[in-house]
Amino acid sequence: MPFPRSMFLLIASLGWLLSALLAPAEEKGAAWWAVHPVVRPAIPAGATSGNPIDTFVAAKLAEKGLTPSSEADRRTLIRRLSFDLLGLPPSPEEVAAFVADTRPDAYEKLVDRLLASPRHGERWARHWLDIAHYADTHGFERDQLRPNAWRYRDYVIQSLNADKPYDQFLREQIAGDVLAADQPEAVIATGFLAAGPWDFVGQVETGSDMLRRAARAGDLDDMVTQVMTASVAMTVNCARCHDHKLDPIPTREYYALTSVFAGVKRGEREVSAAEAQAHAAKLAAWQKERAEVDRALGRLTGAAFDLADIVGGGNGRGTGKVGRGIDPRTGQPQEKRLGYLEDAAVNRFVRGASPFIDGVVVPNGGADGRTPVPISSTGLVATDVPMTSAKAWDAIRHGPVNSQASTKLGGIDYAAAGHTLLALHANAAITFDLAAPRQEGLDGALRFQATVGYGGSGAAGRADFHIYVDGVRREHRLGLGHGDAGVSVDVPLPAEARFLTLMSTDGGNGIGNDQIFFGDAKLVPEQPANVDEAGRAELARLKKQRAEVEQRIKELPLPAKVYAIQTEPPAVVKVMKRGNPETPGAEVTPGTLSWVGALAANFGTNELPEGERRVALARWITDPRNPLTRRVLVNRLWHYHFGQGLVATPSDFGGGGEKPSHPELLDWLAEEFLARGWSLKAMHRLIVTSATYRQSSRFDEKAAHVDAQNRLLWRTNPRRLDAESLRDTVLAVSGKLNQTMGGPGYRDFDYTEAYAPIYRYKTADAPELWRRSIYRFIVRTTPQQFLTTLDCPDPATLTPARATTTTALQALALLNNEFMLQQAEHFAARVEREAGADAVAQVRRAFELAFVRPPTNREAESAAKLTSGHGLLALCRSLLNAGEFVYVD
Repeated sequence: MPFPRSMFLLIASLGWLLSALLAPAEEKGAAWWAVHPVVRPAIPAGATSGNPIDTFVAAKLAEKGLTPSSEADRRTLIRRLSFDLLGLPPSPEEVAAFVADTRPDAYEKLVDRLLASPRHGERWARHWLDIAHYADTHGFERDQLRPNAWRYRDYVIQSLNADKPYDQFLREQIAGDVLAADQPEAVIATGFLAAGPWDFVGQVETGSDMLRRAARAGDLDDMVTQVMTASVAMTVNCARCHDHKLDPIPTREYYALTSVFAGVKRGEREVSAAEAQAHAAKLAAWQKERAEVDRALGRLTGAAFDLADIVGGGNGRGTGKVGRGIDPRTGQPQEKRLGYLEDAAVNRFVRGASPFIDGVVVPNGGADGRTPVPISSTGLVATDVPMTSAKAWDAIRHGPVNSQASTKLGGIDYAAAGHTLLALHANAAITFDLAAPRQEGLDGALRFQATVGYGGSGAAGRADFHIYVDGVRREHRLGLGHGDAGVSVDVPLPAEARFLTLMSTDGGNGIGNDQIFFGDAKLVPEQPANVDEAGRAELARLKKQRAEVEQRIKELPLPAKVYAIQTEPPAVVKVMKRGNPETPGAEVTPGTLSWVGALAANFGTNELPEGERRVALARWITDPRNPLTRRVLVNRLWHYHFGQGLVATPSDFGGGGEKPSHPELLDWLAEEFLARGWSLKAMHRLIVTSATYRQSSRFDEKAAHVDAQNRLLWRTNPRRLDAESLRDTVLAVSGKLNQTMGGPGYRDFDYTEAYAPIYRYKTADAPELWRRSIYRFIVRTTPQQFLTTLDCPDPATLTPARATTTTALQALALLNNEFMLQQAEHFAARVEREAGADAVAQVRRAFELAFVRPPTNREAESAAKLTSGHGLLALCRSLLNAGEFVYVD
């Protein structure tokens, strides 16, 4: 019986692991190739071209008796270059021009033109975002939106297009907010540290301190892993629970790196502090003006009824007690501070104990937002309440509720003298009976006026407010959050109106930190009584002034925000035994890997400020004496240009990775990178102008027998288009590619707000959905099915090298997916538009657009038969499914 192949593989794997574990200590230590100082090696004798890359490659080939392949034809070269540098195919006209260009430097000029294209940054940003595991949602159980994460994506694109020096590019992403706090671009760059998934439930919503500590430890692990994997290709996370089994990285050093990020959290932040301050100053001035106008109106129209005072047990004239409130479960007065209301019954309206208060309710609109919520004693219901967590916290209060973080809006503290504050923690609603103030002399038509704000803490928190008059919603705002300007409300209450309901709901994210407050919530008469003609004129002037101020506040643009990092004083970090936050051990100080012996590994004591810790790490990573950073980067470039790196494990330069196939070439490139000022475009140009890159992909059986994996680079590797490039190419060929750059990502899904948001994908059948795939709004927990089938990676994990699989589902998706069918129709329409009615011209144009070449005689004959029997659409659909379309070479 033959020995099973799977057993051979298992034994080989175990043998590799055993050899790694038993490797001599000196091999794993300072003698390990990756931590050797980078020294420019001598170029081998017998140069084959003016590019040293070719000399190094030829020398390795010669050792095995191999020779390079011949140069690819010009059509192949321009197509290969265009996909590599831009991620898009060249047009038939561009190909024809290049093929006809007889200048000796035509190829170099083509390279320069492509590197200067704004499409270059879009293409190469995708590679970096794979490593950063960027997405536009949190992931985990509550996969909430990150509506401002896109600014980091645009930063990467713009930095690559501008050929920002790579060392600066890295420093900005790790500590830009410290190194250049006055530069919005540098602040946006820190979106790199926040790009990965974030557990909202574990970080915010859970009531368990133990679970919160575990989530925080996982969050810090993600930051440490991302930074060290992306920049120096070290698998430091393997030392989280024990000393690294393959590399000399002790657990203590893992936690020293954790200490670097101990004061870092993810969240929304203003891009520019100066812009935020200017906005706050304008807003405060206008809100102050509005408050002065309101006081003048109050003096003119007579005393108003204050609803916060009524909640505090008063009569609306200032007799209530601050801190007193109404229990949303019982409708009874409550002065004691309460926490989570475990026995709160949902959608049960309870009568109030005051004639001014009709009653209270804990609302929940159900999964579809249509569940009736009772909001009056007479049976009025609301049928437009969002789904909530059906939980409640504390009382409805005259003053801040328990745990409320803020009582200020636009520079006004509504808990201070001269103002009042009515606060509701989601989920709660209170209905006022307008008959009572009318009996107190507030007759006729009234208005309800207030400034509504969010009083919770944390950038992720948000809540909703709703205002109903006799069961009809008159005002509402969903997702009011930290930093949002106060919402001024002015709701008319007709003379026949009976009930006014104020409601707070949790925005679908649980009740954590979800405080809504109404500042200076008052009932005022629509028209004052006993006012003479001069008084009426003054009243009209004040109302006009208030409307103008309100319009200015409404039109004031909010400061730009980005989902990046927020900082706080760092906690002291201790080694967690077995990685368990509940078993802390010895205290550590901020630092990094001592394995890189040329640089100091200790950054200082635990007194070191948060920002200086990240600056120290950023400088350690980008120090020219660090042998890892430059080697890792030039290897990544090589990986993306050739399909595999000189080191086949681009994010593992340690003992668990592979050794370089061309160590001298790797070091020569690393030194050249430094000599060229850390310029990425210079290295791109150097690589793609080499004869090695320009080889054909022709198969050579003899060479394959010697080097089956083509590690010695005797030819160019045939490569399939990645998922995004394939989608973009389909759009380019159909003529529907929308090349609008930057800004919020397109959403090819319908979004439903729920406890766990629901994302339902739809076919991209509109121009705004035909943008390049780099601008797709990426959802972590609900992958886009078409792209996932084509091996688009999971953004929950770092992806240094994409998998390329071949499955039946891929063929079926390319042939039958609704997007592909629609684009095939657009492709056919384009061919008809550009080639006219002649069938031969149509076939030729279709081939030129899809393959950037004319058809062969045999292809033209077969295509003519297909179109005559089944139409042009059948041909276009077939071309989009051809191997030549899907593969670069």
